[in-house]
Amino acid sequence: MAVKVYGIKNCNTMKKAFDFLQEKGVDYEFFDYKKQKPSKELLESFLTKTDLDSLINRKGMTFRKLDDQTKESLNDASKAIALLIDHSSMIKRPVIVYPNGALTLGFDPEAISEQLA
Repeated sequence: MAVKVYGIKNCNTMKKAFDFLQEKGVDYEFFDYKKQKPSKELLESFLTKTDLDSLINRKGMTFRKLDDQTKESLNDASKAIALLIDHSSMIKRPVIVYPNGALTLGFDPEAISEQLA
């Protein structure tokens, strides 16, 4: 079973992750949020392995452009999931799911290598 990588193809962080996985010879399946929105079930499965705050990319432009009320709604999981489906660029990238079910968020070569070992 291959590693599953979720994100946005044109993101610089994603490009680093792709290069890293290719250098390591890792087979992966890529899911581009711009071509297919993440489903509620997918996001809920991520949240069984990480917390909501870690999943949200608060450094990106999409988040920064939100009004304060919308940002506040991100503290409620059901509201946050709906918002992340519509604004998938607010999901930290990449989300990598490994064959053992583990998950890593963001490009962290050490954490990725640890999961691949």
